[in-house]
Amino acid sequence: MTPPIERAVIVGAGTMGATLAKLMLAHRLPVRMIDRQASALEACRHEIERTFPDDPAVAGKLDVQTHWSPEGEGSIVIESVTENLTIKRAVIAEAEAHCEPTTLIVTNTSGLSIDAIGQGMRRPERLAGAHFFNPADLVPAVEVIPGAATAQATLHRTCAFLTFLGKRPALLKQSVPGFVANRLQHALMRECLSLLEKGVVDAEALDEIVQFSIGVRLALSGPLLQRDLNGLDTHLNIARYLYEDLEDTHTPSRLLEEYVAQGRLGAKAGQGFYPWDEARIERQKHQSRDSLKRIIAVAMEEKRSGNDGEH
Repeated sequence: MTPPIERAVIVGAGTMGATLAKLMLAHRLPVRMIDRQASALEACRHEIERTFPDDPAVAGKLDVQTHWSPEGEGSIVIESVTENLTIKRAVIAEAEAHCEPTTLIVTNTSGLSIDAIGQGMRRPERLAGAHFFNPADLVPAVEVIPGAATAQATLHRTCAFLTFLGKRPALLKQSVPGFVANRLQHALMRECLSLLEKGVVDAEALDEIVQFSIGVRLALSGPLLQRDLNGLDTHLNIARYLYEDLEDTHTPSRLLEEYVAQGRLGAKAGQGFYPWDEARIERQKHQSRDSLKRIIAVAMEEKRSGNDGEH
């Protein structure tokens, strides 16, 4: 019999690791955070204390350390380090060295191959991919991705664990680069950047169109459900004349390359498509988090009521 999960071991105390810790602790699951950088661990601890100011017992369930300790059968290891294949492989190897043979090991990657990450594992059947979306403590969906050697029992345990955390696990049938969400996101961004390059629209107008048309609809129903409601024949007729004109380059946008070369990296650099200062960044962070909570609440209510996005 598979032992219940009694502790989460999160490797990597960055932004994603911290939000994962918030998620686990909110469900009263003890968390051991591992990171070689003591400063990152201290920042994570402060963030947890700030998030649960009225419940010190929650913060008391967080254990931080710069090294590995032996983990029992009741642990789950969640690798959440930088999106670098070599580093992730090293973390998985350490996890295997310090864990029981039945310990569930999960890699939180945005699109790297599960097989590549698990290369060299003694027991690759216990490795699964779980792509959390930032902020991981808020966004409900999690892509669950199998490797070629991943056991069905591993996928079942991963999905059951995510459901316990209040997530909506979406199981992929196979691993492809970028999985599902990032493939869709990059396809959309490729067309957005092409429209900017061609002078069809400016950044502000493009964001306005996406946010208040397809954006608000996608928050309430998926794209396939929308096509059903609109009519597949209508979609086909539009596709027949439009696809020929859509962007289909196989290299990154020239505009994107130029912006990065100029140091226009976005909010962290003070300039991207928009100008940024500290006040605007903080305002956007707080507004986005509060708004995201409200949007998720509405979407979940739509799902529960069975409206299926019919508006």
